[in-house]
Amino acid sequence: MATDIGPPDFRAMLPEVIKKNYGKWKYHEILRPGVLKHVSEDGDILYTIRVGSPRLLAIDTVRDICDIADKFCNGHLRFTSRHNIEFMVTDESKVEPLIQEIRNKLGFPVGGTGRCISNIVHTQGWIHCHTPATDASGVVKAIMDELYEYFVEEKLPAKLRISEACCGNMCGAIHCSDIGIVGMHTRPPSRIDDENFLTWCEIPTTLASCPTAAIRRHTTEDGKKTVRIIEERCMYCGNCYTVCAAMPIAHPEGDGVAIFVGGKVSNAKTPPKFPRLASPWIPNNPPRWPEVVSAVKNIVEVYAKHARKGERLGDWIDRVGWPTFFRLTGIPFTEKHIDDFTGALATYRTSTHLKL
Repeated sequence: MATDIGPPDFRAMLPEVIKKNYGKWKYHEILRPGVLKHVSEDGDILYTIRVGSPRLLAIDTVRDICDIADKFCNGHLRFTSRHNIEFMVTDESKVEPLIQEIRNKLGFPVGGTGRCISNIVHTQGWIHCHTPATDASGVVKAIMDELYEYFVEEKLPAKLRISEACCGNMCGAIHCSDIGIVGMHTRPPSRIDDENFLTWCEIPTTLASCPTAAIRRHTTEDGKKTVRIIEERCMYCGNCYTVCAAMPIAHPEGDGVAIFVGGKVSNAKTPPKFPRLASPWIPNNPPRWPEVVSAVKNIVEVYAKHARKGERLGDWIDRVGWPTFFRLTGIPFTEKHIDDFTGALATYRTSTHLKL
C-alpha cells in the first residue's frame, strides 16, 4: 500500500520469484564462495551472486551496478547489512556471464559466503564523521587488500565477521563481530577555542553532554565565558564535541586503534557474545595503517591454523582459553586488559578454574 510517510513497502521491490515463494524456501546451498542456490518448496530455483563493495560509492559506480542489474536481473539487486551487493537470477546460464560482467565492469570480487571473511562493515571515518579517532574506509581498504584471499576462497574454519568503528560511540557494531576494530581517543579535548566558544556553543548544553560530569564552567582572564575539562573524569567519548564545535577531541598523536575479538550475533552452537579486548592501542599510521593490518592478519592466520572446522573465533578462544590465545598470537597481556569499570565485578572470572 502506497504511503507518503516513512519508507516504501519493501514487498513492492522484490523479484517475482521471491514474492511467489516468500516464506516458502526449502533450503539453500553454497555452490562456491559468493554463489548461492536457493530452492523453494515448489521447486523454483534462485541464484544469488554476492559481491564485495567499498561501501562509499561514486555515482558512476552506482550507475554501473544498476546497469548490470538491468541487464541480468530485471532491475533487481540488494545490499546486505555488511555492504555486499547481491545480484539475483533464476536462469543458471546467466551466472557465469554475470560474474564476468561484474569483474570486467566493476572490478569487484565475488565471495564472502560460507567459511570466508565477509565484507567489513564500517562507519564514516574521516570522510564525514565529526568525532573519529581513526579513518574507516581507509583502514578497511588496507585490511581487505591484505585479506583478499580469505574473501574469495574458503580458507577459514567458519565464517568470520570483521567490523570497524572510528570512535568509541561504535556505530559500526564492533560489539558483535568476530574481530572488532575501534578508534580510540586517549586525550581529552583540551584545545578549547575560548575566542569562539559562546558563538558556537551553549554552556548548559555542553555541560549536560558529558556522561561523567567532566566539564566545568570557566572564565578567562579577559572575562570570556567558556569551559574546562576535569581530565581525570574524561572518558574520551567526544560527546562534548558533538554539541560544541569549539572542543575538538581529535589528536594526531593521542588517537589510535584498539582491536576486540570473539563477538558474534549468531545463536548457532553457542549463544551470542560480546568481544573482549585483544590489542588496547595501535597507532594511526595512514594511508595504509601497516601496524593495524599486521595485527588483524595475525589474528586471522592464528585462528585459521588452530581452530576446528565450524568453530567461530570466540568459540575457539573459549575452548583453548585466553592465555593460549595471547600466547599463540604473541599479543602482550597488560594491565589495560583488566576491566577497571566500577560495574565490572559482574563480569570478572571468580572461579579458580582457568584454561592454560
